Amino acid sequence: MHTESVSRKKYILVIVDDYSRLTWVKFLRSKDEALDFIIKFLKMIQVRLKVLVRRIRTDNGTEFVNQTLFDSYEEVGISHETSVARSLQQNGVVERRNRTLIEAARTMLIYPQALLFLWAEAVATA
Repeated sequence: MHTESVSRKKYILVIVDDYSRLTWVKFLRSKDEALDFIIKFLKMIQVRLKVLVRRIRTDNGTEFVNQTLFDSYEEVGISHETSVARSLQQNGVVERRNRTLIEAARTMLIYPQALLFLWAEAVATA
């Protein structure tokens, strides 16, 4: 998003479980926050749900393709797949979920003529 939210967030990180389609949304102030969140999220999933994460599929964004994450994945035995640039079909599940969230948020903001900085609240509600 180009506009900061009420809580000064500017980015959305969407995580979708490929099997169950369960979705988690995290709002970030900068893309740099994604690294720490992904590592903590993986630990939380494996501890709370007692599920082994085997594979992570991301685009080639620098927030997902870096040595720190590679080392973290290797440490716990996770394989990392990246999609080819400008090929939305390869990461279709998340891309479709992103589109659904954004369209729902836009609808929630347009109908009551709400201010644009409420976008994060609209996405969280979607």
